[in-house]
Amino acid sequence: MIAQRLHLASGFHSSERDWVVDRLAALGSRLRSYRDDEIELEISLKDRKGAEQRVMLQCWINHGHRLHLVATSAQRELPAALNEVRDELIRQVGETKTRTEPRSNRALRSVPTPPELG
Repeated sequence: MIAQRLHLASGFHSSERDWVVDRLAALGSRLRSYRDDEIELEISLKDRKGAEQRVMLQCWINHGHRLHLVATSAQRELPAALNEVRDELIRQVGETKTRTEPRSNRALRSVPTPPELG
């Protein structure tokens, strides 16, 4: 799913696509509960190898409503920065799922009727 939904924005070369997709692959298992057409991913890199290098991974999820998640990293080493944004986005997606699951949302829970005794 990552390879199909990821858009490389500024700072990345098209020749790096496979390498970036491999680095972000663990995110795919977290997004698996959504349909492919509900997910959009974009990664960008500013000031490559500079003092202010910044990697930003954005994820839009269209599941009932449009959700926008953003993870950033200022790590100097690009592999470490990709790992950091991947892990942060995994955390955010997990947190989002927890908030919308019925056990975490009283309004979505249905209370079963107890069986009649006797």
